[in-house]
Amino acid sequence: MPTHKVIAAGIACIPEGRKVFPKLTVEENLRARRLPGAVGQQSTPARMAEIFRIVPAARRAPRMQLAGTMSGGEQAMVSIGRGLMRAPKLAADRRAVARACRRVLVKENFNIIRSINERGITVLLVEQNVHQTLAISPLWLRASKGRVAASGTPTELAARQDVRDAYFG
Repeated sequence: MPTHKVIAAGIACIPEGRKVFPKLTVEENLRARRLPGAVGQQSTPARMAEIFRIVPAARRAPRMQLAGTMSGGEQAMVSIGRGLMRAPKLAADRRAVARACRRVLVKENFNIIRSINERGITVLLVEQNVHQTLAISPLWLRASKGRVAASGTPTELAARQDVRDAYFG
């Protein structure tokens, strides 16, 4: 599907890696995701205020700070915020959060993802940090060779020997 149709369907794809515009400010990075002509969306100032409440790095950083001067974990948070600017129904996160951030920011990024889900947005998280992912996920899928090999609640999957062998050694 072309990107504009994915967006129109209410899907926000948060790209792998930080993918901020380094020479733009935090606020400009968030506005870059806000396309004109959105129907039924909050106004940009209202949506921006909501994102600043959800995303701690955006809240801590001056809105006029260049995104390229932020840490990797903070840039990852700005990337999440940019994905949320259009108030999606589904946020698909393709990043390995744990590899992009310092330990403290890893936990903060997972808390943001939990907060997004608690706001009624479905989150599809492709992540290698199994322990953190299990802690925040109500439903878990294990893929193998492009197919769903197992699915269920974290408790159900943790009880499966094949899942334990694959992820917990």
